[in-house]
Amino acid sequence: MRILVIHNKYKIRGGEDSCFETETGLLREHGHKVRTLIFDNDVIDSSLITTIKLSYKLFYNSDSAVALEKEIQEFRPQIIHVHNFFYIASPAVFYVAHKHHIPVVLTVHNFRMICAGALLLRDGKVCEKCIHSKFPVDGIIHGCYGGSAMQTAHLTCMTSFHKLAGTWRKKVTRYIVLNNFAKRKLHNSSLGLKSDQIAVKPNCVPDNGYTLPNDREDYFVFVGRLSQEKGIDVLLKARDRFPFKLKIIGTGPLEELVQEYAAKYDDVEYCGFQNSSFITEMLKKSKGLIFPSVWYEGMPITILEAFSTGTPVIASDIDNINEIVENNVNGIHFRLGDSDSLADALKTFNPDIDESQRFLYKQARKTFERKYTREGNYELLMAVYHDVIGSDSEESAGYSTKLAI
Repeated sequence: MRILVIHNKYKIRGGEDSCFETETGLLREHGHKVRTLIFDNDVIDSSLITTIKLSYKLFYNSDSAVALEKEIQEFRPQIIHVHNFFYIASPAVFYVAHKHHIPVVLTVHNFRMICAGALLLRDGKVCEKCIHSKFPVDGIIHGCYGGSAMQTAHLTCMTSFHKLAGTWRKKVTRYIVLNNFAKRKLHNSSLGLKSDQIAVKPNCVPDNGYTLPNDREDYFVFVGRLSQEKGIDVLLKARDRFPFKLKIIGTGPLEELVQEYAAKYDDVEYCGFQNSSFITEMLKKSKGLIFPSVWYEGMPITILEAFSTGTPVIASDIDNINEIVENNVNGIHFRLGDSDSLADALKTFNPDIDESQRFLYKQARKTFERKYTREGNYELLMAVYHDVIGSDSEESAGYSTKLAI
């Protein structure tokens, strides 16, 4: 199969970049002919000239359209898979693909099309005010994109224009979301998508190897951005109530707070930003991963990496995360944003003496094997591709058409 993969990089590398690279690699490993068309937001600066240029290119970037036309003429793809089109690629790529009758798959990594802030989060709390509005003004009032009402209005005008123009309904053949929670949010939003237009396919991670409970050390680990929405303050308050050994990995706006906290306690270690190998080793030795996030995370790679090592996750019971981390199955829930509840959960977590809690490690590993392996992810992706192409060839035989797990 000839597959053209389009990705627009943000200025700061994130999970979308990793997903793009992982899936592209998987396709090539399985013998598909793959080309990539990459756009980069690094060309965007804060100058007035750039702002003026982008003011109309955000709606339809003719330069991006020309670039895609060239790729189509040279490569003749059977399918186009877009991982991100904000901001340089723009919706122009959907129109060009549609003109050439090439099916388009779009992976939705966040909620940008229905929320200017992309996270359904405002002031550290879940916010869904803009989901059902064709032209949401709340996001503009609160400056949810970049803290600027003007920039938010610009972005909102673009997404709303394409709602009215039918771009999201008619120019994208299939949407891929990371879980059933995201599917429900998109289906019940102002985008007007049909349920069967949205397929569910999670991310995947490498098999990092299972570590038995007996071979672990007595500490918990936090991995992630040091920010309010990640619940780092909830974690530190919980530890004040019930002291435990803790390793913190990551960086972000609350880094100074974490550094000062770690400096006061011998059993709290701040490790800063670390690569995946370091994180994997910390997870494999840890008692558990603490995940106190207070917003609708997509498909956190950290949780999947924990499962791959058989590490249970102590997570807030917020919707979406509670679909990934099941209480008393592959982890333990505590009340959202409640440091006392987290402290109580950690206080009663004693796998050394509680056989039912030792079972969580085995179940975490089984969750990975059932849902998040590279091979399983490839099969789900190919099911989406063959479904949108409508192929009944031998090549498509054997792939499940059940796209939700």
